Amino acid sequence: MRTLIITGGSSGIGNATASLFAERGWRVFELSRHGGEEAKVESRKTATLKDAGEVVHIYCDVCDEASCKKAIEEVLTQTDHIDVVISNAGYGISGPIEYTKIADAEHQMDVNFMGAVRFTQAVLPQLRQQGYGRIIYTSSVAAQLPVPYQAFYSASKAAINSMALALANEVRAFGISVSVMMPGDVSTGFTDARNKSTAGEEIYRSAHKAITNMERDERAGMQPEQMAKLFYHIATCHSPRPQYVGGFLYRVLCFLDRILPKRLVNWIEHKLYS
Repeated sequence: MRTLIITGGSSGIGNATASLFAERGWRVFELSRHGGEEAKVESRKTATLKDAGEVVHIYCDVCDEASCKKAIEEVLTQTDHIDVVISNAGYGISGPIEYTKIADAEHQMDVNFMGAVRFTQAVLPQLRQQGYGRIIYTSSVAAQLPVPYQAFYSASKAAINSMALALANEVRAFGISVSVMMPGDVSTGFTDARNKSTAGEEIYRSAHKAITNMERDERAGMQPEQMAKLFYHIATCHSPRPQYVGGFLYRVLCFLDRILPKRLVNWIEHKLYS
């Protein structure tokens, strides 16, 4: 049975992805903080889906290096191989750069980027030893088209894109591939969970409108099951590409960003969010 490990699999895109892989016969290890203290005591929580694969919940806090290592050790007590890992844990903050608390900006980078780093470091020894595997990171279209008033979220995802390209060349000799998946607007609980700051909105008068419009687009966005299907394609295709964009419209936008002058693209974004 093929094995998937996914962080942030308790809700949204991660939950849809864990379910899809299990339905298609994979054994899925879902790593998240879901379950809190109870999950630390009873790390295994298994649910069979449609008599196919299974989802095993293991407590993991991606902000804690020891927690990441312990979670992978627990996985390896239940399986002797790992086929695919998806680094999906993350959240968002919003607000003007000038008025964002440094602690909030640091925590955004710590969860989204350093969390991916910790998870990667924890799982790489097993992938190297077995001589194969695929690593997939959940990035965002915002990594390529940074969103005003979501600067630190955009930066955290851009950092993941850069790391993934560097990592791909570091681990190529070990039979490991690395890809990022950049979703556009997806309708999940991510929107309501965003840490929104209203500080400075009396000065940055476009902030409230920009964030409101952004959240409206997210709520009317794609379903997480669409992204799950793309993750499954990346995990199972013969030769995965370094980067994928989730959604036809967003693929068009990212293509235009590559061929149009950056000044024009940034001006268009200004018009969309002002």
